Amino acid sequence: MKALDELTFDNRFARLGDAFSTSVLPEPIAAPRLVVASDAALALLDLDREQAQTPVFAELFSGHKLWAEADPRAMVYSGHQFGSYNPRLGDGRGLLLGEVYNDAGEHWDLHLKGAGQTPYSRMGDGRAVLRSSIREFLASEALHALGIPSSRAACVIGSTTPVWRETQERAAMVLRLAKSHIRFGSFEYFFYTKQPEELKQLADHVLALHYPQALETEEPHLAMFTEIVERNAELIAKWQAYGFCHGVMNTDNMSILGITFDFGPFAFLDDFDQKFICNHSDHEGRYSFSNQVPIAQWNLSALAQALTPFITVEALREAIGLFLPLYQAHYLDLMRRRLGLTTAEDGDSELVSRLLQLMQNSGVDYTLFFRRLGDQPAEIAVSHLRDDFVDLAGLDAWAASYKARVAREDTGDEAERRARMHAVNPLYILRNYLAQRAIEAAEQGDYQEVRRLHEVLCNPFEEQPGMESYAQRPPDWGKHLEISCSS
Repeated sequence: MKALDELTFDNRFARLGDAFSTSVLPEPIAAPRLVVASDAALALLDLDREQAQTPVFAELFSGHKLWAEADPRAMVYSGHQFGSYNPRLGDGRGLLLGEVYNDAGEHWDLHLKGAGQTPYSRMGDGRAVLRSSIREFLASEALHALGIPSSRAACVIGSTTPVWRETQERAAMVLRLAKSHIRFGSFEYFFYTKQPEELKQLADHVLALHYPQALETEEPHLAMFTEIVERNAELIAKWQAYGFCHGVMNTDNMSILGITFDFGPFAFLDDFDQKFICNHSDHEGRYSFSNQVPIAQWNLSALAQALTPFITVEALREAIGLFLPLYQAHYLDLMRRRLGLTTAEDGDSELVSRLLQLMQNSGVDYTLFFRRLGDQPAEIAVSHLRDDFVDLAGLDAWAASYKARVAREDTGDEAERRARMHAVNPLYILRNYLAQRAIEAAEQGDYQEVRRLHEVLCNPFEEQPGMESYAQRPPDWGKHLEISCSS
């Protein structure tokens, strides 16, 4: 493992030039202090966990110091926001400090969110606040632990710098890690501003660094786009299977790598609700839970439009046509596993949809239902879960189908079934009220709760002694927290 001054930088995106980003230095925040750090994320940079406890760590990720080899840049992009095209967005409060090359041969972007104003701040202050920084940190690491592709978060640095949102808050910075921070909107920017040379340069950059296998095909750009479609189909299937709501699926928030990206007013489902809207600012429900599938396909179409100089419209349509069947196949496979099924039958999709409708009508806790379904043999588990449902006749009919379906698996080993189901059904998820509780303590200077919650969420599938309170259904107030884009 390495010390902070031993990192190797290789700033490939910065070398694309000023058409793609603007050189900006981070603006320091006052009295920086470590709020929380992820040992696992730091290990991606080959950093020893003890480095997070050093004073220079907080200074580096609060804008006070900078590596000589770093080249901080604010990236430019555009995007469709709530369906409307915005011609110029860009990193308004974030900076790509540089790319670190680790001993495994991987490049990781160091992206500092809350680093101050840039040319793309659009009247904003360029800051992030403590609450949003904590939420993004927890979500990034929690999704990764669940097996959902995501950007990572290395640390949150708090400060005494005042920031005004609805009220006065404190500024913070979160260090985000990803193989790339290029997004759908990056391609849209150069397409709509009619910069064909830069558009090709960007496409060639992404091909060479992130989809090199596509270069071996007859149509590299099409092969790249097809894989982006495939990755997003799998990503959205995992969101839906685990009840994750992103909240702001604008094209500037869609990663070219097919990972969860740019966290804002996200939420995991508590009670199952297909129409759940996690973003208080989403008045029309464009980004509701059930809309995430068609919106992802819509966003892929927006990216496809920007790639028309390289790929025929017919080929793009054919690639986009792969999205829905791939999504459905991934989703059904995940739901089978969540139900403890190891084989496929024609009626499985209906079995899942019937269950979700029953859960919808009764407000059943989405996460705990699947966890408890695996605690005991199917017949006993379903009988214990019966009281959670209003439509008892409907639940009994579904239970009969489910028990017969499980019996046809004929594994005969309940211990193996329990282990198999618990390996895919988390006991702990990042519920909004848990995050809020940690945030309120942190705002008073107590970081123990956010650190404890992070530790619990990093091991979501295994029961952790003494952490029973993190696996409980939320109190009523915890189900009605309003989360907006404000950060």
